[in-house]
Amino acid sequence: MNRQKSFENDKPTLYLVPTPIGNLSEMTPRAIEVLKSVDVIACEDTRTSGQLLKHFEIKNRLITYQNFNEDPAAKGIINLLSQGHNVALISDAGYPLISDPGQRVVSEASAMGFNVVPLSGPNAMLNALVASGLVVQPFLFAGFLPAGRTDCLKKLREYRSYPMTLIFYEAPHRIEKMMKNCLEVLGDRRCCIARELTKMHEEFLRGTIRELLPELAGLKGEMVVVIEGNRDDYSSDVDYGEILTMVNEAVAAGMTTSAAIRQIASETGVSKNKIYELVHQQEN
Repeated sequence: MNRQKSFENDKPTLYLVPTPIGNLSEMTPRAIEVLKSVDVIACEDTRTSGQLLKHFEIKNRLITYQNFNEDPAAKGIINLLSQGHNVALISDAGYPLISDPGQRVVSEASAMGFNVVPLSGPNAMLNALVASGLVVQPFLFAGFLPAGRTDCLKKLREYRSYPMTLIFYEAPHRIEKMMKNCLEVLGDRRCCIARELTKMHEEFLRGTIRELLPELAGLKGEMVVVIEGNRDDYSSDVDYGEILTMVNEAVAAGMTTSAAIRQIASETGVSKNKIYELVHQQEN
C-alpha cells in the first residue's frame, strides 16, 4: 500500500514535466516554474533540452536519462531524491514515459515513497485522437509497432479484434509499410494520420487506409496514426490451436494457468471463458 498526498508533505519530489511537441507557446507557466525550482532536470538529450531551457531562461543542472542508460540513470535520480533533491524528468518533446524513457525511475521512486507528481501539458497522441473524427473513447494507445514485418503483423493481429480506437506512433520513413501492414491485417478501416502537430505545417489526413496510402510518399515529420476499432466478428478466423499453444508456453515459462489465460485473452481479444474452455478440454 502506497498513499501519496503530493502537496501535504515535504518529501523530495520527482516531477514529470511535458514539453512542447512543436509550438513553444504550449509550454505552461507551471512547467516553467517547476523547471526553475528543481535541483536537477533529467532529459533525453542535453543539446535539445538545453535549447528549450535557454529559451525560457532556465539554468538548472541537466543530466541524461535515456533508454540505453536507464538502469544507472534511474539509480542516479533515486540517489538525488535520497539526498533531498527535487528532480524534474522531461522528454525531448511531449509527455515523459509515453513512448519515451522514464518508466523505471517512476516505478522505483514511487515504491520508495518519494512524491511522483505529473504536470499537465502537450501530448501528440491526445491531440491526434480528439481531432481524428473517430470515436474518442475507449481507445488503446500502442505506441510504435515493431519495425520488422513479421513482428509487426503479429502485433497487429493481437489488436485486430479490439473494438476500441487504436493509436500508433510512426516515423515518416516507415509510414507506408506500416499502413500496408495495417490494411493487410485490420482491413480497410477509417483512419486519421496526424503529422507536424502544433507546427506551421500541421496536417490531418482522414479517410480509409486504402484512400490514404497513395498520399503518404514524401510526407515528413513524426506521425500519429489513429485507426477505428473492430466492427466485425473475427471469431471464425481465430486459430484456437495457436491460442492454446500461447497459453501452454506462458505456463511453461512459469505463469499460473489463470494468469496465462488472462494475459492471452488481453493480447488476442478472445474471451477468457473461451480460452478456459480450450484449456479444460485439453486437460480432459
